[in-house]
Amino acid sequence: MDDTQRKMTKIAREVGKFTVQMMKEEGIGTAEFDVIHFVRHHPGATQTNMRETLKIDKGAAAKRVASLEHKGYLIRKPNPEDGRSQLLYATEKAEELKNSKAQIETIFYEWLLEELPEKEKAAFCKTLDALYWRSKRERQAGFENVARRVREKTEEGSAE
Repeated sequence: MDDTQRKMTKIAREVGKFTVQMMKEEGIGTAEFDVIHFVRHHPGATQTNMRETLKIDKGAAAKRVASLEHKGYLIRKPNPEDGRSQLLYATEKAEELKNSKAQIETIFYEWLLEELPEKEKAAFCKTLDALYWRSKRERQAGFENVARRVREKTEEGSAE
């Protein structure tokens, strides 16, 4: 039984909704933010690379890149290895947007915790930190323990 009732996921979802709401006020939608995020982490990628990674069609990719270029978040440079394609780069404005998103999330989490007594807040944050590092170590190990449990539960369910 899940004692957490997936509340960490539910809180993260609410933070995500709030962040999207605030980002829209800056004129950026979630699909555009995904493109910016990809380009920030893959500077010099082609539109084809981005499209294949994000699994979006050619027309949608072209529209998003053109929109983000117009808004000043991306620039295109000619690909020196292939005269037909262009390489995508994030602008300083896109980097500031990253900081803006993190700042929005930080403000939400600060607001969420502010009514907790200081001792409870400290204990919660210590526990949260322990859970974070446990999950990170599991990811680094390829999720082997959790994947095994999923397979075991699946086998139990099919045996019933």
